[in-house]
Amino acid sequence: MKIILSAGGTGGHIYPALAILKKFQEKEKNLEVIYIGTHDRMEKDIIPSMNIKYIPIEIYGFSKKKIIRDFKNIFLIKKAINKCVTIMKDFKPDIVIGTGGYVTYPVIKAAHKLGIKTFIHEQNSIAGKSNITLAKYVDLVGVSFKNSKDYFTSARKVIYTGNPCGESALTIPKISKTKYGFKESDKLIIIVAGSQGSSSLNEKFKAFLKIVGKEQYKIIYITGKNFYEDFIKDTEFPQNVLVVPFVDNLAGLMKDAYLIITRAGASTISEILALKIPSILIPSPYVANNHQYYNALDLVNMNVAQIIEEKKLDTNIIEVTINELMDSKKYNEIKSNLNKLNMKPSSTIIYEEIKELLK
Repeated sequence: MKIILSAGGTGGHIYPALAILKKFQEKEKNLEVIYIGTHDRMEKDIIPSMNIKYIPIEIYGFSKKKIIRDFKNIFLIKKAINKCVTIMKDFKPDIVIGTGGYVTYPVIKAAHKLGIKTFIHEQNSIAGKSNITLAKYVDLVGVSFKNSKDYFTSARKVIYTGNPCGESALTIPKISKTKYGFKESDKLIIIVAGSQGSSSLNEKFKAFLKIVGKEQYKIIYITGKNFYEDFIKDTEFPQNVLVVPFVDNLAGLMKDAYLIITRAGASTISEILALKIPSILIPSPYVANNHQYYNALDLVNMNVAQIIEEKKLDTNIIEVTINELMDSKKYNEIKSNLNKLNMKPSSTIIYEEIKELLK
């Protein structure tokens, strides 16, 4: 079997693509894969490091602030479509899969032009522009949130799959908190502002971390690699606080956490739901269509998480929200609701739907 994957820009698009690929690798003995991504975003480093054939294309997202580049981009899109057509004529894929990001547009358009079967996946509650635009060209759309189906009325078929990253998180080995110097009996809170970190959250949490030395819980605060040195410079934190730049295999450590405080990216939410961890979500206000807020709101409405908007975030509200949640009736209620959720095996559903599509 031959597949082409495309996703770009953020881990929220890339890791669902890799989760789908993992399922295909489990099921298909003679699998051939090409990944088409951007020439300058994070996938250009992640994918080749995994020994997956990677082909970059030059393309940019449209921006009202960069008019000249937008005009250039119109020609780059046409060039990218032609390049993808050439790749596909040579490779002859059975299916082309896109999981978001503007790079998927020329890839899916090329596949449609050649009559190759296509599947796109939307991770967020509010659908991205590329996926909305591509919906009328594809054979199948998968969504992580049921309400997202409303964005794809022009699609031939839309299915609720959940997010593939959730299923992947279940298979990741647990990392014990003892690896970081804590006891098995310690109640660990993980605080992380997405895969890259956040300067705005770091600034607000730094003051909070300095005053929590008397609390019974333990904290691992993940700054993001680029912010670590500045964050710890000339600062001493209490003994119950460990500050680190990055945690490899975060989902594994999440399995040994009592509570997680994090952004509300789609992949993170899928892992929280799959691992059934109570959370305090701080949606990033800097993303398209404020989609993280609506991702978080979906969980709040199910009473499986709490939310703090970044504009309201300060030392007091962080402390009060954590202390009210720890060892409380509310915590037990959230945990109970999480345990009642029947999470779909997303990658399996996607694999089986694609196999049916290819019959």
